[in-house]
Amino acid sequence: MGARDRPSTRSAGRRPRIPRWARFANRSLRARLLLLTIALLAAGLLIGGGLVIGTLQTLLQDRVDKQLRPIASIASLVPIDVFSGYASRVPQLNLEENFDLIADISITYLAPDGAALRTARLPRESDAPGPELPRLDAAAVAARAGKPFDVPATSGGGRWRVIALPLAPRSGTPVTSPAEGVVVAASLDRLNATVLRMRAISVGTAAVLLALLAVAGWFAVRAGLRPLRRIEETAAAIAAGDLSRRVPELASPTTEVGRLARALNVMLGQVELAVAARAESEARMRRFVGDVSHELRTPLFGIKGFTELHRMGGLTEPGDVERTMRHIESESTRLARLVEDLLLLARLDEGGDALPMDLAPMDLRTLAADARLDLRALDPSRPIELAGPHGGPPSSAPVLGDEARLRQVVTNLVGNAVAHTPPGTPVRIGVGTVGDQAVLVIEDDGPGLTPDQAAHVFDRFYRVDDSRSRADAGGAGLGLSIARSLTTAHGGRLELRTAPGRGAAFSVVLPVAR
Repeated sequence: MGARDRPSTRSAGRRPRIPRWARFANRSLRARLLLLTIALLAAGLLIGGGLVIGTLQTLLQDRVDKQLRPIASIASLVPIDVFSGYASRVPQLNLEENFDLIADISITYLAPDGAALRTARLPRESDAPGPELPRLDAAAVAARAGKPFDVPATSGGGRWRVIALPLAPRSGTPVTSPAEGVVVAASLDRLNATVLRMRAISVGTAAVLLALLAVAGWFAVRAGLRPLRRIEETAAAIAAGDLSRRVPELASPTTEVGRLARALNVMLGQVELAVAARAESEARMRRFVGDVSHELRTPLFGIKGFTELHRMGGLTEPGDVERTMRHIESESTRLARLVEDLLLLARLDEGGDALPMDLAPMDLRTLAADARLDLRALDPSRPIELAGPHGGPPSSAPVLGDEARLRQVVTNLVGNAVAHTPPGTPVRIGVGTVGDQAVLVIEDDGPGLTPDQAAHVFDRFYRVDDSRSRADAGGAGLGLSIARSLTTAHGGRLELRTAPGRGAAFSVVLPVAR
């Protein structure tokens, strides 16, 4: 491998550089809010302070100009020869008493070519650096036209405010004067000191204010984000498995945090219900699979046992073979009926057109009369009464339904009454209309059901005795579930009225066909 192909050890071991915006985004929300607030406040204070200092400097400079103009006007009226004769006798001026911003004045007379002829300082003993004047000839002085301008000091970095004026024409006796103009300059040290002092005061005040507001903002943001921290804690508890936790509504419902907390609580309630429903559905599915496996296994094992017995030569007599075939036929019939019931329930669960029905006008009295005949055939010792839904004679109950499916409902209810009541138990069949509903009732005087049993009586594979070994070929626990599903498919409902020791009454309630 060449040197060019070798990976760089320095680049391989170097950690990737994180951009500043990414570092800021990785901070907590509280820190970001506080930093952003302080940054905006600092920017506002900086801009506001700059505007105030700039305005103050402009006002003070205008004040210096107003104080400097009268001095320049007086100096332009005094010729240089007069100024030279009396310059030494000009009294010492106390500038602080007359000018609050001017402490040092320089008066210079200029020749026509701009050369300085004579300069005087007020006060006379001032030894501060004077102004560094540009070359001001007669044309330049005329162009200035008395407009103030700034010049630097000869040394030390100070500034001077300057006004240049031509000498005013005189009347009377002419005086020979080589000067053509005068320059009056005022030191800006006092003005600059005032501006610097105000700038220092502004910076100090802003720093103290930012510090105080940062502390106050920290507590304010912390208090404002307390509901979000509670939401975070609740979310962590829910992630750990506690679905019963809810977000405390600490903020007003009119605020964003309050609305967020309320929306989260509603969502958490729905999630809890969905998880509970899913768990219940999975539990039902496990029970369903277990029950189906058992119900299918029982007849299959019976058929397999008889066939193995025959294969092993255990059926030597013709009568044994005939009994074995009857058992195989019985178990096969039971197995086929169970599979058909499961397919019917699956189609009913799909809804819609999964289970097509041949709807036609019919009367429930026909099903009631047939149920009476079935009960007599199954148990001739039972007293059977045919009456109205709540007593009295039976009446017409016209409905729009599939007669075969509704007959299956009634057959299941009749079989349930015979299977779960002792022989000879009276049964009442009621049929008629109640308001705008057609009702068919099959009621027995058997032992009845407890409230817990009544709550699960329509569940699939539910049996009151919870016994998995039965001598008969039926009783898989699907009859009532199929009856309720078929009734619901007709737009009706299957109701149960029962109590321990008071029998059970199943009512098929369907809309009346007008």
